Formats: sequence, C-alpha cells, structure tokens
Amino acid sequence: MSAAPHLTLRTLSRGDGLLGLRPRGALGPRGEQVTVALLVGGDAAAEQVLAQHGLVRLDPALLQWRGAPQPMAGSLWTTPQEEFFGDFHADHVPELLALGWQVGTDPGFAHHSQFVSGWQLGVAEQAADDAPQPSRRVEGLGLERRRGAWLVSLGMEVEGQRIDLAPLIANLLRRDKRWLDAVAISAIEDDAIVSLRAPGGRRYHASAAPLKAMMLALLDLLKPAELEKGKPLKLDAWDAARLRGLDEDGRGRWQIEGDAGLRALGERLLAAGPPAPVPQPASVMLPLRPYQLQGLAWLQHLREQELAGILADDMGLGKTAQALAHIAQEHASGRLDRPALVIVPTSLLFNWQQEAARITPALRLVTWHGADRDAAALAQADIVLTTYALAWRDLRTLAARPWHLLILDEAQAVKNAQARAARALRRLDVRHRLALTGTPLENHLGELWALFDLLMPGFLGDSRTFARHWRKPIEVNRDGPRARLLAARVRPFILRRLKTEVATELPPLTELVKRVPLLGHQKQLYESVRVAADHMVRRILQRDGFTATSLISVLDAMLKLRQVCCDPRLVKGVDMAPHTERAKLEWLREHLPDFVEQGRRLLVFSQFTEMLALISAELDSLQLPHLCLTGQTPASQRGDIVRRFQAREAPLLLASLKAGGVGLNLTAADTVIHVDPWWNPAVQAQASARAHRIGQDQPVFVYQLVAEGSIEERMLALQASKRALADGLLGSDDGTALRKFSAPEIERLLAPLGDELPGSGEPDD
Repeated sequence: MSAAPHLTLRTLSRGDGLLGLRPRGALGPRGEQVTVALLVGGDAAAEQVLAQHGLVRLDPALLQWRGAPQPMAGSLWTTPQEEFFGDFHADHVPELLALGWQVGTDPGFAHHSQFVSGWQLGVAEQAADDAPQPSRRVEGLGLERRRGAWLVSLGMEVEGQRIDLAPLIANLLRRDKRWLDAVAISAIEDDAIVSLRAPGGRRYHASAAPLKAMMLALLDLLKPAELEKGKPLKLDAWDAARLRGLDEDGRGRWQIEGDAGLRALGERLLAAGPPAPVPQPASVMLPLRPYQLQGLAWLQHLREQELAGILADDMGLGKTAQALAHIAQEHASGRLDRPALVIVPTSLLFNWQQEAARITPALRLVTWHGADRDAAALAQADIVLTTYALAWRDLRTLAARPWHLLILDEAQAVKNAQARAARALRRLDVRHRLALTGTPLENHLGELWALFDLLMPGFLGDSRTFARHWRKPIEVNRDGPRARLLAARVRPFILRRLKTEVATELPPLTELVKRVPLLGHQKQLYESVRVAADHMVRRILQRDGFTATSLISVLDAMLKLRQVCCDPRLVKGVDMAPHTERAKLEWLREHLPDFVEQGRRLLVFSQFTEMLALISAELDSLQLPHLCLTGQTPASQRGDIVRRFQAREAPLLLASLKAGGVGLNLTAADTVIHVDPWWNPAVQAQASARAHRIGQDQPVFVYQLVAEGSIEERMLALQASKRALADGLLGSDDGTALRKFSAPEIERLLAPLGDELPGSGEPDD
C-alpha cells in the first residue's frame, strides 16, 4: 500500500434520512441504525485486510433514503450484523491502527466503548401476593409459611444514565468462564479492564474490582445458570441480607438502593453479638450463669427469626443445660405444643437423663431406646430422647409425627452428609433445628457444609459448588480473604464461647508433653516397619498418586508405626524379639502408682482398645483398682461406670476416645493422660474437657505421651494445621495459617527416628 488507508466509522439513522436497508427494509436489528465504514485511499490489499477483520463490502444501492442518496466518498463496508460493530471497534480498530491505518469516527457513532462510572444494587422485598405460597413447609427451616423473598437488580451508571447490568453479566459469563469460578476470579487483577457488551452491540468498560466483589458474592448465593439468564435475582432473606457486604472495603463502589428494609433485616438476622439476656425460666432448677443466660437468649432469638443454628461453646460450658433451658422456655410460653426431639450418641443417653432430671424435672422425658419402645408414649412427652442409630432405624415412626424442636447433641456425628442418620434427619417434620457441638469443624470444611446442609439446606449451596468456591480456595490455596468471607457468613449462626473467656472461675488446666524414648528392640522394630512403610508408600504414590485407595494404604502404614509406638504387641503379623521394650507401658507402670498415692484421680485415654486392655492387665498386676469404658461397654452399664468414678470408688478410669471422649461429666478426675496422640486436636481436647468443665474445683493436668522423634511428634505438628482451620472459621485467625496435607508432609511423617522436625518444639514440662 503506497499511502495509509483511511477508514471513517459512521452510524446512519432516520435522522440522516435513511429509511432502511434492502432487502430487509429495516434499519439494523432494532430498526434504528446501520453502521458503515468508509474506506478512502485503499487498494485490494486494504480491502483484504478489512475482510480479514470481519467486515463485508456493502453496495450503496442497498441503502434506502428518504430523498436523494447521501453522497459518501469511498467504498462502503459493514458487519454482517449491527451488534458486531462494537466488537470491531473495540478489538480490531487497535490492530488497524498498529498497521498504520488512519481510523476516525463521525459524531453519533453508536459503538464507542464507554466507561462505567458507578454501580447500583437494587433490593426490594417481594410482596406476598407476588409469590405463590408453597403447599408444604420450607425444607430445612421447618417454617409454616414462606420466608420473605427479595428481588435483587443490578445496575451501572454511564454518563448519568442507569443501565441494567444483568444482561451484560449474562453475556460476560458466556464469553469468559473465569467469572464462574471463585479461584479464577480472585486471580484477576483488581485494576484489569473488563469489557461488557449490551444487547445491540454497545460496549462498556470497567475496572475488575467491583465486578469481582459482586460475582464472588453472587456465585456464593446462586447457581451459575440463574446468573446467565440475565434477569432479576430472587434470594431468601438471609442471602439478601449478606449482599450489604459487597462494599466491605469501604470504598463506596456499590450503591445499595432501597435497602432500608434490607438494613433492618441485616441488623435483625446478623447481629454481631447475642441478644440481651432473658430471665431464667422458673422451671429450670439449676442456676444459670450469665453466659448461659445469654446463650438462652440467642437460642430464643433464632427461634423468633425462624432460623437454625449451632451452639458451639467450648467443651464443659454447659451446652446441655442451655438447650434444656431453651426447651423449658418454649414450654413455659405455650409454644411446646409438640415434643422436642433430642438425638445423642448412645453413650450420652444416661447423661441427658440425669441432666434433665436435675435441671428440668417438670418436663416429661421419654427415652426412645431399648427393646420396649412404645410409639404411644411419644404423644405424652415434652422431650423425646433417642440415638443417632435409632433415628434412621425407626425413621418411619419418628417421621410420622411433627416435632417442635430438633436438637442434635455432639452434632459432629452427622458430619458425613451421606450417612444414614444424616439422611434420615432431613425427613423429619420439625419447626426449628439446633446443633450442639464443641467441634463444628474437626478435619475439613466439608464437615461444616454437611452440618449446615442439615440445619439450613441450601445456605452454603450444594456440596460441589461449596467445594469449588470455598473448600478448595481455603484448604488447598490457603486463600485468607475467602476464609474471612466464609467466616462472616457462618458466624451469625454459630455461638461459640471459650472457657478462658466466660468461665474464669475454672481452675487452671496445664498441658504437658512427655516424650518417651524408644530403645532396644522396640526402636529396631519401629525402624524396620518405617522402612517398609516408606518404600510401600512411595511406590503406591508414584503409581497411583493421591487417590482414595492410595490414601487408605498410606494411613494403614502410619497406623502400624503408631501401634509400635504404643506397644509392639498391637502390631499384627510382625515377629518380635523376646523381652521387646514397651516404653509407654513402662512409663505408666512407673508413674500411675505415684499419682494414685498422691490422691489424684486419673482418666487414661487411648484410641486403641487393645492398648487399654494391656494397661488394664498391668494395673491388675500392680493391684490398682480401675474402671474401663470402651465402645464394647453395654449402654446399660455406662451410666453406672461414670457414677462409680464420680463417687471416687476407683482412682482410675480407662476410656477409649470414642466412648469416653464426648459428653460425659468426669469432674472427679484431676489428671488426664493421653497414651497416644490423635490426628485431630479437637478430639483430644474434647476428651480432656471431660475433667476440665463446670463443676471442677481442682487444677487439671493433661499429659500427652509421645514416642520421641517418631511419627507421633510429627502428628503434633499436623495438629496445628487442623487447629488453624477451625480457628479461621470460628475464632479470630484470618485464615493465613491454613494448610494442606501434602506429599512432603507424608515424607516427614515417615522420616527416621530422631530426624529434626521444624516447629515441633513443644515443652516437655
């Protein structure tokens, strides 16, 4: 090309005298305009360039004019459809300019990309006659009527005019799938320029930051298919209230319109602290502490707002007492016209029976357990007490009648959403749901999702969406901002107080790590098992990678190492030399008689029931009286064992973590010994809290026995990551300490005895 081609972009409309375009006889897609490009000074090569950039040659005779045809110098070009001109102007004009072309636009050109100067979020409560009333109660909330629905509209301001944002967002999602994934959205730079396309081809551009905030919020609340419709959004009340957090950075980028009612809703539903205390119900015979009265007020607040929640107080602060007081308050107000159904682990049946008789003796309690279960007795009860196992076995009977309140004690028992008990509980007809647990999050965020999905179905979305938008970014990518957002979402429905905060009168709890060296044949056995396990694990991971099957093999290898640390006799199929050392049993043999002679009362925990049997045999040889509580202990005997220990009939109680680690009051003990560490620190803390709880008047000492330099020491380091995960959601941690279980960590777990372990410097004494 000898001279630079010149291209002029012009939009023709009725104001220019244009009537239409043959053979359609209409102006553009809406009958309003036709945009053309006039090429001046171009040759065949220039025309080829235009064709390559999406333009087609236009015969001037096809333009229909009101009067004489308007003279236009040069050849005419246009796009196959009018709306394509926005893309041509935004995407291809810069390429032509880079080739040396001259490109100009006449006044009135319709496809300039305009800058978005403001954002609006409109909210309006849907009138009752706008929404059909469902014929059944709302699933999961147990409501007798539909909760208020809110219509949410998205808008943007361009040159003083408000433009509906919903269809532009729908178009963006179809063009750029990054905006459908929370991880991909977070990776977009805040100051990146995003192109938005309106129907008809008009283009707008905006910085990414406000769109990121909005999309992260909406993807949390809605399915992508709903966003891609480009229509006003419908949200439930608690979801709509959280949209007020779009501008949480305080920069005022989102203007919320019509949110007076939404603000009131947010203040009502998402109050930062518990409501003012309520008077203690007259029928509650136990004087409630101030924090317990606040807990009662919070439970009443949830009931008034027709919401579910989790009472997650630290172990030993009296969650059972607060729940019973809540039932008593419902009974006193006349609202308990249906029984309250309380579901507990089998080991806690007797504990609830005793607590109900002591705290709320006026309420009629029926225990649905044992061989002689009579459905007729349920109608006469104020409280029906049963177990998780019977909840699904007797689902037909329990689901046949309505319930006022469902209380799940030690609710971590339903952390698996697919378990039979969890599925059965979803089918019960209840008005209100409440979970009691000191550990709403034990191992991973999937457990928290399962619990909320039972209490408030849909609140955290479906499991797949939750994993994509929350669990992977937080657990795998250690996304601190996402952790804070999730914490802000769930905390209004979780009440958690720590003993150090509210039970200051409790005596101190001292935790001690006792490192026990492995010697002689036990040390040799550990190393031989470790080498075999290390080779096996490396081979499996190299062959299969991280799969469910390979993980089972890894855990089995680690189990053998932990068994060697406890007592070599626990390992099956391994030849041992005569007189193989048993370091932990020898430590117990040396120290337990001294503890008993000092007047101490001891709880000895292990997750291995065989280890408890070995300890019991050792105590028999020492003539030390003791009691045992494991999963094999019949339910009819568990209450008597606890009563005898509390009555100081024996100074020692051996208990498995599963049977003795939850829900029991064992305040006669002032010393707790964990023979072996467990992966989850919350489980061990629960077990220690059997002694360190309201009613304890002696300082409590907790000993953790650890085989020095072994896999057990490395387990203590892994416990810290699980503690960080829980703190990030329930406490003040910002999520930055969240970690994943990785191949390097597996290598550290299988390292030789005595290898230095960074960050494991817990004190011995």
